[in-house]
Amino acid sequence: MSLTLTRRRPAPAPVLSVVAVVALLALPLTPGGEGGAGPADVVSALVVGHCAVRLLRARRRPLSPTAAVVLGLPVTGLALAAADAVSPGAGIAGLGRYLQIFVLVPAAVLLLVRHRSDFRLLAWSLVGLALWQGALGVQQYATGTGASYQGEDIRAVGTFGASDVMGMATVVSFGLVCAAGLALGRTPVRERAVAAVCAFVLLVPLALSFSRGAWIATAVTLTVQLVAAGPRRALRVGAAAVAAGVVLVGGLGLGSAMLQERIDSITRVTDAPDQSVTDRYTMWAAAGDMWRQRPLTGVGLKGFPEYRDGHASLALSSGSDTEGAGAAYRRQPLLSPHNMYLLVLGEQGLVGLVGLVGGWLALLVCALRGVRRARRSGRGQECALISCGLLVWQLVDFAYADIGGSSTVLTAVCLGLVAWWALVGADEVVPLPDAVASDAGAVGSAGCAARPAAEERAVGEAGVR
Repeated sequence: MSLTLTRRRPAPAPVLSVVAVVALLALPLTPGGEGGAGPADVVSALVVGHCAVRLLRARRRPLSPTAAVVLGLPVTGLALAAADAVSPGAGIAGLGRYLQIFVLVPAAVLLLVRHRSDFRLLAWSLVGLALWQGALGVQQYATGTGASYQGEDIRAVGTFGASDVMGMATVVSFGLVCAAGLALGRTPVRERAVAAVCAFVLLVPLALSFSRGAWIATAVTLTVQLVAAGPRRALRVGAAAVAAGVVLVGGLGLGSAMLQERIDSITRVTDAPDQSVTDRYTMWAAAGDMWRQRPLTGVGLKGFPEYRDGHASLALSSGSDTEGAGAAYRRQPLLSPHNMYLLVLGEQGLVGLVGLVGGWLALLVCALRGVRRARRSGRGQECALISCGLLVWQLVDFAYADIGGSSTVLTAVCLGLVAWWALVGADEVVPLPDAVASDAGAVGSAGCAARPAAEERAVGEAGVR
């Protein structure tokens, strides 16, 4: 009697559904002129449903108590602000959008990432998307087919179009932060070298995006990542970055007059602000007046456009001009203050701001606690640097921007990566005891990084116990 053994095909990694969300942003498809859900937003809803079905089939508690509290902090403020919205439709739409970006999709990503290899796969998918969008942006600058900037169609916007000039800058910044984390981590030498090359290449489209907020956030984030990676490595990488900057600006001629003027404008936004900066300051003041009118709960979700004219001064223009990248001239209305903190404060009040920012700060504290563990153990350092970098970039950028546009779904994916490391991954990276570490001797960090597959899979299970 013979026994025939059949080998079962391995099931596809659950995280591939999240990779699909990232991949869809490479398509030349954007929402209509008045905004709306794009393909990536639709698939992100399917990812949440996919995650819910998996949990029901496995009959597991979805999140640990800590994860549930941290990710659920914004819900109270959102519910109150939705109830005070100018109309039931606006309240429901705003509530759904905020829950998608800050609660549901991050929780789904946290649960679908099972171990560090899944984390790295998502990080590399962000790098790949950034390279694609960045290549399109450089071509737009070189051929004069980008969005309009100072009368010339040279602004790199990728596939996001002139109505979402921050889209490509956001994608490229996320890819740059991920590439820097992979290059500074404990991945194989070849992977680190490829990541370092990708990081330096992405500096070009980031510069050609002419986005001052993205530049500032990226500079702060890379500094934090270098410091977290260690002082010696920070000096080496810093020297390489300076050399690359000299080559790009001096040797390749990327330091155009427009780019230099844009850089100089960062230091004189209060002395001689242009109209875009004046509009931003005016809307910031309007959001502050809305908060003072209703300090606890704000004016309600989607309420800023309705209350803007009653609180803004006459210095506010009627809108911003958009043109180029295949789109005709259009006067785009100013519907948000371009500052996430002031937008939340004006529409959701102190209750909403404390809940939302409190959750982000809790994630940041937990993520930073895992950085030292990762450095001592030699495991997961790339995850630590990427997670802290993504969150720091978002926290800084939110001082100059808010949610909106088809690239916003990437914010939810990145917050999910941060949540996985802060609430699950960092707890699994435990430093070796001194006695064991001394006996390991010559094994070094390579021996620490060699974990059995079963132990790797246990990382993902910790978040759903």
